[in-house]
Amino acid sequence: MGKPKTIQVDSREKAKAITKILEEFDEQGIQYYVSKLFVGDYMSLDNPRLVIDRKQNLGEVVSNVCQQHERFKAELVRANEMGIKVIVLVEHSRHINSIEDVAKWKNPRIRFSPRAMRGYTLAKVMQTMQEKYNCEFLFCEKKDTGKVIIDLLGSEE
Repeated sequence: MGKPKTIQVDSREKAKAITKILEEFDEQGIQYYVSKLFVGDYMSLDNPRLVIDRKQNLGEVVSNVCQQHERFKAELVRANEMGIKVIVLVEHSRHINSIEDVAKWKNPRIRFSPRAMRGYTLAKVMQTMQEKYNCEFLFCEKKDTGKVIIDLLGSEE
């Protein structure tokens, strides 16, 4: 498994949110540039058929699969049509490492709204999206995101 030489970072990523990720790229000698991506947030120029769509936590995933479902689904469909595999990388905590863990997640918003999405419902939606749109949900801690992106983009898909 090699390292990507150059990574394209989507221009819609917020600079403050990705400071640590870019520092990791620098530390590992990975070149990167910021430019709008067709889908996702990170892509290696060595393998443009694999992109990573970073989510800052499960709350953002809930927002994407509920309120922004059509936009999120359209992005996955667009990727499929172009032969691009999307890995949705969810930064959450060391307690969430799989969709099975998501099923046990206690959404903090339930305190304010009993209709807030529960972990087991979110897990089902994520599982369905993986099967239907050939995407993959993976998980990491924020402190490891840069390393994980490098590893995933350096792998042979």
